[in-house]
Amino acid sequence: MAHAAPQTVRPAHAQPASPWPAMLALVLGFFMILVDSTIVSVATPAIMRGLDADVNSVIWVTSAYLLAYAVPLLITGRLGDRVGPKVLYQVGLVVFTLSSLWCGLSNGIEMLIIARVFQGLGASMMTPQTMAVITRTFPPERRGKAMALWGAVAGIANVVGPVAGGLLIDGPGWEWIFFINIPVGVVAFVLAWRLVPKLETHSHRFDILGVILSAAGMFCIVFGIQEGETYDWDGWIWLLIGAGVLVMIGFVVWQRFNKHEPLVPLSLFRDRNFSLSNIAISTVGFMIVAMSLPLMLYAQTVLGLSPTKSALLILPMAVIGIVLAPFVGRMVDRMHPRYLAGFGTLCDAAALFWIAKLIGPDTPIWQLLLPITLLGIGTAFTFGPLSTTANRNLPMAQAGAGSGVFNATRQVGSVLGSSAIAALMQARLAANLPAMKGGGATGGSYGGVLPVPLRAGFATAMAQSVLLPAAVILVGFVAALFFEAPKHLAGRDR
Repeated sequence: MAHAAPQTVRPAHAQPASPWPAMLALVLGFFMILVDSTIVSVATPAIMRGLDADVNSVIWVTSAYLLAYAVPLLITGRLGDRVGPKVLYQVGLVVFTLSSLWCGLSNGIEMLIIARVFQGLGASMMTPQTMAVITRTFPPERRGKAMALWGAVAGIANVVGPVAGGLLIDGPGWEWIFFINIPVGVVAFVLAWRLVPKLETHSHRFDILGVILSAAGMFCIVFGIQEGETYDWDGWIWLLIGAGVLVMIGFVVWQRFNKHEPLVPLSLFRDRNFSLSNIAISTVGFMIVAMSLPLMLYAQTVLGLSPTKSALLILPMAVIGIVLAPFVGRMVDRMHPRYLAGFGTLCDAAALFWIAKLIGPDTPIWQLLLPITLLGIGTAFTFGPLSTTANRNLPMAQAGAGSGVFNATRQVGSVLGSSAIAALMQARLAANLPAMKGGGATGGSYGGVLPVPLRAGFATAMAQSVLLPAAVILVGFVAALFFEAPKHLAGRDR
């Protein structure tokens, strides 16, 4: 297979003396695409009313984005190695920004879902390049602080998204949660053009069969899980999910026996910390998406809060994340990752079980703010330590592939969280409010505040749904317990 000619790169002495300006330029675009992973959750009732859609259709607005984001990550990390991280980041930024305009102009739920697919594709081009640039421009002794900033941005973006969404929905309208990306995208492009250096490229072959298998397998699993309740878990739904699982097994087998250059180098997983970090970050991705939708629906349809006020419920998460980020960043290079990530995931689990216990038709808002604050502490201690631990031992030649796998794993967790919470919410609504089977009463006439007789049953369904991400994040806690100390901490417990 023919290889592209290596890109002409800037000589090492011409690169900026400090890698921080490039890092900050990339963080702006990274922050924007992560915000779009969660911002739709607070807009769900508004989009349902504006486009006359039911809750399951609106959840596809998130699932389609996450699926289109997750699958290509396995190849865009490698593609960044080949054409240069800067070039691919800028191409992805253009695709993402133009797709945001398309989303805002959509006049039907189907068009919005299609536009979100293209948004996800643009995001998939951008994300691996941020981690690859960090790995290739920061020396090992400073990489922990850079990764901690990257992780802090990821954590903060996931909670800032709903807050920003609430303000925009109550103001100019739900379309502006997408229109706002246009000026941000332009600024991010200019900063990347000016501040991000060109880096040495590496030739790669591309595993097209691997892309097809992973995309087909993930789609079958996600569609089957999310639409299962809609079709009463008919036999063909289970066959579709089973087929997806078999295709994913085939994908792994193909990666093992591919004689050229597999999409996922399984050798990466020989590193214990890389493997465990991928397990843990998938549970974090699952948790963030799966907890936000029932919480936002409960706040708006049961408590009667506006989009802005419901989003402000999770403001303590953002504030505590911002406050703790620099402290966690300093601890990442000095403490065993087991303690940091283990503490973070345990706080997340405790907070979600607490929220599930509190949710009810008349719960005082101040009571909800306590576990939400704890959730912010957990998030602050999770993203940075996990991203640093995953990439610390990877060789430079595999920086792009490693970051692609890590980010793909996180996004796979997110898309599974989106589809699983959709199925669970529909099932619990059918059980607690039989008249709302399939979530029907959450669309159309009940896109706003529910009648009083329905609120208790709806609240119970949302509380039961929150138990799912609470249980899943405990898997991440167990994975974190088995981290090995990095080489510079070998033999030390702190």
